[in-house]
Amino acid sequence: MRNRFIRPLHRPRLTALALALGLTFASAGVLAQSNASGVIFGHLAQPEGATVRIQNLDTGLTRELGVDSQGRYRAGSLPIGRYRVTIERNGQPAESRDNVQVTLGGGVDVSFEAGAASADGAQTLEGITVTGNALPAIDVSSVDSRTVLTAEQLQKLPVARDVTAAALLAPGVIAGDSRYGNVASFGGASASENQYYINGYAVTNALTGLGFTSLPFDAIDQQQIFFGGYGAEYGRSTGGVINIVTKRGGNDWKAGVGMYVTPQYLAGSPRSVYRTNGQLYQYRGSNKTSSMQYTGYVSGPLVKDKLFFYGAGDFTRTTGHTVGTILAPQDAGSVSKATKWLAKVDWNITDNNIVEFTGLSDKTSIDRTIYGYDYDTLQATGLLGTDKLKNFDAGAGSAPGGDVYIGKYTGYLTDSLTINALYGRSKTDHSQSLGYASNPNCPWITDARSDAPDVIVGCGMVNSTVLGPGANDKTHGWRFDVEYQISSHDLRAGVDNQTLESYSGRQYEGGYRWVYRNAGTVPGRPDIQPPAGTDYFVEKRLFQTGAAVRTEQEAQFIEDRWQMTDQWMLYLGLRNEQFKNLNGDGQTYVAQRHQLAPRLGLTWDVFGDSSFKVYANAGRYHLAIPSNVAIRGASASTYYSEYYLYDGVNANGEPLNTQPLGSRIYLNGEDGTTPNPQTVAAKNLKAYYQDEYILGFDKMLGTDWTWGAKLTYRKLLSSIDDFCDSRPFEKYAERNGIDISNASIPGCYLFNPGENNTFMVDVDGQGTLVPFNLTHDDFTSPAGVSFPELKRQYYALDLYLEHQFSDKWYGRVDYTFSRSYGNSEGQLKSDIGQLDPSVTQDWDAPEIMQFTNGPLPNDRTHQLKAYGYFQATPEWLFGANLSVASGRPKNCIGVDPVDAIQYGASYFECGFQPSPRGSKGRLPWTYQLNLNTEYRPLWAGASQPLAFTVNVYNVIGTKKEIGIIEVGETGAVDDAGNPIQSRDYQRPIAFQKPRYVQFGVRYDFGL
Repeated sequence: MRNRFIRPLHRPRLTALALALGLTFASAGVLAQSNASGVIFGHLAQPEGATVRIQNLDTGLTRELGVDSQGRYRAGSLPIGRYRVTIERNGQPAESRDNVQVTLGGGVDVSFEAGAASADGAQTLEGITVTGNALPAIDVSSVDSRTVLTAEQLQKLPVARDVTAAALLAPGVIAGDSRYGNVASFGGASASENQYYINGYAVTNALTGLGFTSLPFDAIDQQQIFFGGYGAEYGRSTGGVINIVTKRGGNDWKAGVGMYVTPQYLAGSPRSVYRTNGQLYQYRGSNKTSSMQYTGYVSGPLVKDKLFFYGAGDFTRTTGHTVGTILAPQDAGSVSKATKWLAKVDWNITDNNIVEFTGLSDKTSIDRTIYGYDYDTLQATGLLGTDKLKNFDAGAGSAPGGDVYIGKYTGYLTDSLTINALYGRSKTDHSQSLGYASNPNCPWITDARSDAPDVIVGCGMVNSTVLGPGANDKTHGWRFDVEYQISSHDLRAGVDNQTLESYSGRQYEGGYRWVYRNAGTVPGRPDIQPPAGTDYFVEKRLFQTGAAVRTEQEAQFIEDRWQMTDQWMLYLGLRNEQFKNLNGDGQTYVAQRHQLAPRLGLTWDVFGDSSFKVYANAGRYHLAIPSNVAIRGASASTYYSEYYLYDGVNANGEPLNTQPLGSRIYLNGEDGTTPNPQTVAAKNLKAYYQDEYILGFDKMLGTDWTWGAKLTYRKLLSSIDDFCDSRPFEKYAERNGIDISNASIPGCYLFNPGENNTFMVDVDGQGTLVPFNLTHDDFTSPAGVSFPELKRQYYALDLYLEHQFSDKWYGRVDYTFSRSYGNSEGQLKSDIGQLDPSVTQDWDAPEIMQFTNGPLPNDRTHQLKAYGYFQATPEWLFGANLSVASGRPKNCIGVDPVDAIQYGASYFECGFQPSPRGSKGRLPWTYQLNLNTEYRPLWAGASQPLAFTVNVYNVIGTKKEIGIIEVGETGAVDDAGNPIQSRDYQRPIAFQKPRYVQFGVRYDFGL
C-alpha cells in the first residue's frame, strides 16, 4: 500500500501554493485522456463504504463515483476547470480537497491516505491539502511529453498574442522557415507535419498542412503543446500537436473588454538587405507596421447549473509600409483587417449527459496599394495598382482562416463507462484580386544576370505566382470513443475520421515569367547553343494549375492504461490509419490501408509519493499525403520552359525581337493533360511514418522546485516524395525487352525514396499498363550515381528546472541539446523555401541527392529558454522571456555537370565540386529577451478588474540573420565551362524582428 502525503505541510505558504496548482506548467507528460478534457484519479486508505463526489466549482457539474476494493477511483473525460473532490461516508462528507485544477489531457492525483475524517473536520482539511505537497506537479499517470499553458500564464508572460508564439516556449520547438509564414517545427520535423485542434476538432490547413484556423487569443483556456510520446488517440503528425480548449461560461455572468496598441514609432528599424558585394538589394529602414487590437468577451449562465454561454471576439487593424527589392522596386502600403470570434454553448442536460457547441471564425483581408519606387532617390513614384487578398497569405500557405463549427457529446453512462462523440466542419474561401493602374498585362520579370550594369524590372506588382479564382477549403469529420474501467485497467477505443477538400490553383502574374540570364550552355540542354559573343539570353516559363482535390483520412485506435502496481503504470496503444487521396477528376491515385502505429509507455512512481517519476515510451506515427500533391502531381497542370535570344527590353521588362533557342521543354512532364491515376504513384505506396523513443525523469526538490531530464530519438523510416527521371524506366525496359518508344510516362511519380518501387507504365500510350518493378539498381544513373537510403534522424537531451509559483514568483529554464541530420527534411525543403509539401525537388533524380547528408534546416544544436514572472506587489507584476539558440546550417547549392532533369542550380555542388549539406558553416546565434509589466490598481476595486500592460519584445534589439539564399550559382556555365556564380548567394532573406512595444488595457467586470 502506498503511503502518500506523509511529508509535513507548511501552512504559511498554503495560499500561494494553492494558486500555483492552477498556474503551473504540466511539462514532462500527461497521457491523453481525451483531446479536450482531463482526469481526476486517486486512492483511499479506507475505501469501505466510501463514495467520491466531484463537483465543478464554476458550472456545478457533479459526478458521484464508487471506489473499488483496492481503494482506487477515477473520473475521466472531465471538462477542464476547477473542482472540489469530496469523500462521503453514509451520505455525509468526511473529507474534501478544494480548488483542484484539471488541465487539458492531465491526470490529477487526489488521494486520501490519512484516514477518514469527520464531517466537521472536512472544513479544516479543505485548503491545507490543496498544496504543492498534497497535489504535486508531477503527474505519475503520464508517459508523453508536453507543455500545458493556462490562460493566466498567457496573460502574465511576455509572449506575443498568437498560438505559435506560445508554442515556441516548449523545448525542442523552433520557428519554421520565414518563407512558410508563422509556423513552428517540432523535433526536427518539417513545419507541415504538425496537427492543430480546437475543442477536439482538427483545424489544420486542409491543403498543405501548414498552419491552422486560429481563434481570439483571449478565448484560449488552455493550450497543450505535444512534442513527443502522445498516445494512440492522436495521429496524422510526425512533428507535434497543438491542442487548444477554449473558455466556457459558468454560473456567474462576466464580461470584459481590452485594447492593445503597437505603435510603429517605438519600433526598431528593420535591417536593409545588401548583397555580399555591398550592393543595396532592399531598403527596409521604413518597413514598419502599427496595429490596434480590440477585444471583448461575455460569459455566464443561460440557465444556472445547466446551460452556459461564452463569446469572445478580436478585431485587429494593422497598417504597414514595405519597400520592395531592386528587382521589383515598389512602395506598398497595406491595411490588414483580422476579425476573429468564438461562441460556445455548454449544456449539462444532466450530470451524466453534457453537450457543447462551438462556432468560431477567423477572417483576414489585406488591401495593398502599390507604387513604383526610385532607388536613386529612395522615393515612391507612380501608382502601379492594388492587390486585395482574403484569407490568403501571398508569401506562404500558413494562414487558412475560415469558419469552424463543432458539436460534442459526453455521456457518463456508469461509473465505469464513458462515451464521447464529436462532429465538426469548416469552410474557407480564398481570393486574390489585382487591379492595375494602367497595364493589366504585366508578366513576372526576374533579372538573374550576375554582371549586368543595370537591372531589368517589370511593371508587375506581385512578381510571383497569383491565386486562381474560386479557391476554397472544406473539411468535415467525426470521432467516437468509448472508455471503460475494469479493475486496474482503463480501456479506450475509438474511431476518428476526417475528409479534406480543396479547390486551388496558381499561375504566374501576367501569365508567364521572363528570367534574364548570362548566356552560356545549359547543362542537360544540348539544344541550347547561343551564338558566340552573346552576353545574355532569356528564359520564358509558363506555370498554371487548378483542380478540386480531396483527402479522406480514417483511423481506429485502442489503448489500455494498466496500473500494474501502486507504483508502476503500463500504457499500451494501437492506432490503425487509412488514407485515400483523390485527384481533380475524383479518381483515387493513392490508397493506403492498415497503417499500424503501436504505442508503448511505462511510468515508475519511484518512492510511491509522486515526488520522483521515471518514464519511457516508444511509438510509431503516420502522416497522410497532403491534398496539394494532387494539384500538380495527379491533376492537369502546365509548366514549360523556352529559351530566346533578344536585342532589347520594353517598358514592361519584356524582351524585344526574340529568337528561339532550342525547343520547348515541359518541366516535370506537366503538359496540361490529366495523368492516368494508376500511373501517378508507386503501387502499394507505404505511408509516411516515423518511430520515436523517449526516456526521462521528473524529480521534486523540496516543495517548490521540480527538475528533470529527457532523451528523445526520432527516425523517419518512410517518406513520400516524387521523382522526375525517365532513365529508370528506360533501363528496366531495355533489360526486360519492353518497347516504350510510344509509352506515356508522367513527368514525375510519387514513390517511397530509397526503396524498391513498382510502377504501372502505359507502354503504348493507349492505356496498356505494365508493372515496372524498379530496384535500387534501376534508379542508378548511367554514371553510377544511386539514390541513398532515406535518412532523417533527430536526437535530443532536454534538461529543465522549474520553480512553482510561491514566494511571489514563478520561473522555468529549459536547455536542449539536439541534432537533426540526414538527407531529407521531410515534406518541405527549407533550403530553398519550396512550398510543395511531399513533392519537393529532393529525390527527383539520383544526382540531386548526392552530398545531401548532413545537418538539416531545422537543426539548432543548442537552445536555451527561460521565462517567468514576479508578483512584486498586489498591484505590480513583472515578467521575462529569454530565448537563445545556435544558428541554422548553411549550404551552397549549384549546378551538376550532367543535370539530367534540367534543374539548373539545384544540387549540393558548387564549381562542379561536392558541397555537402551543412559544410558552409552556420548562421549566427540568436538572442531574444522579452519583458513585460502589469499594473492592477487597487483604486479600481477590490477585485482589481482594471489592468494596464506594457510588453517590450526583443529588448536587446538584435537583428541577426535567420535565413539566407543558399543557391550559389545561376544555373548556366561560361565559355570556359565553369558555373557562373550568383551575386545573390548568401544574401539575407530574413532577420529577427526588431524591438517593438505593445501597450494594453483590460477591464473585467461582473454583470
